[in-house]
Order: sequence, then structure tokens, then C-alpha cells
Amino acid sequence: MKILLIEDDPLLGKATRKGLQTEGYTVDWIENGAMAIGAMETHTYDCLVLDLGLPGMEGYDVLQYARKNGHTMPVLIITAREEIAERIRHLDGGADDFIIKPFDLSELAARIRVSCRRSQGRAEDTVSHGKLTLYPARKQVAYEGREIALTAKEYKVLMTLFNSNGQVLSRGQLEEAIYGWGEEVESNSLEVHIHHLRKKLAKPVIETVHGIGYRLGQVV
Repeated sequence: MKILLIEDDPLLGKATRKGLQTEGYTVDWIENGAMAIGAMETHTYDCLVLDLGLPGMEGYDVLQYARKNGHTMPVLIITAREEIAERIRHLDGGADDFIIKPFDLSELAARIRVSCRRSQGRAEDTVSHGKLTLYPARKQVAYEGREIALTAKEYKVLMTLFNSNGQVLSRGQLEEAIYGWGEEVESNSLEVHIHHLRKKLAKPVIETVHGIGYRLGQVV
């Protein structure tokens, strides 16, 4: 799951990005609204974590831009403003949730999970596909009822394919989902992750669509 974090405070931004990465998320961190809009237009994100007090362009304007331009991903507002009227304004303007500064990173991660789960039409924090079950809150995977140990990147690949609703994802789309800005991507790293997933789970778990990409296979 890939998150766009928009926070102008260097210390809070760095700590939040590190905390969310520890929770297993891929995070791109932006420090102003104009750059956030550019990022939304050139990259795909599963969730926006948006500070309100941004320099030059308010967080509310970023939210409005996102909604008016067809970006439907959940938006979670982080703010030091506690006024009820302000929160209502942003919720009515398209935000999905709020968290007040200072906040606990584990709570932020939980609120992100809930917002994304709701956006996908799921009531429970468990997703299944045949013999395969994912537990996003714990970042765990079970196959045929047995828990399987995956690396962070392997889990991200699998979760990205789960969230694609059966669509074929290209190599570029998968790399975009599992690597953040500044992370070095080796030429064959995606293929290595997929090879390990097939070995740990079962070969049919990930199907290769030649010349196009990959999708979740039939594991009934």
C-alpha cells in the first residue's frame, strides 16, 4: 500500500514516514501542497495523509483539488486544529478521517487501514482468495491455514495484487507500489520477489500474463 504524506514540519514528516514504513507502507513524503498536486498527477496512491497548515497552499485546497479531479483515495487529515467546525468543513469537503497532533503512530496506521478498508467495501480487516488469506493489521499471510513468513517487499507485492481486483498489473505499476522515492530498484528485483512468493506459497498464486504483467492467480 502506497501513501502520499504531505507534511511541512521536517521532524514530524521524517518521523511519520519512518513510522509508516515500519508498519509496512510505502511512503512518499512531500512538504508543500503544490508538489503534492504534482505527485498525485504522476503517481498512484492508496491513501493521502494530509497536514492542513501547509506553506503557500492550504491542506483544504489540496483536498479540494484531489476530489474535483477524480482522485478517490482515502484522505486522512493530520492537524493541530481542534475546532469542531473546522473538522466538519473538511469532512464535508471530502476528507475521510482526522487525527489530532500530537498522535501515536500506531493509531495513525490503524486509521489508515480502516479508511482504506472502507474504500474497498470491506467490513473486516481480513482478505481471502481461495486458500490464501491476508491479515493487513498484522502484515501476515496464511496459505491453506498455515502462516507463511514473507519479507516486507514480498508482502507488498502480494497485497498490491490483492487490491487490484483481478486486473493485470505491469512491472512498472508493481514497482511503483512497492518502492518509495529514493529507494534503489535493481533490474530483476521484482522477478526475485515473485519467484520467492511462488516458492513459499504456490506457483499458481501469481499468474504471468506474457507481454503485459502479473495478476493474482487461481488458488482454490
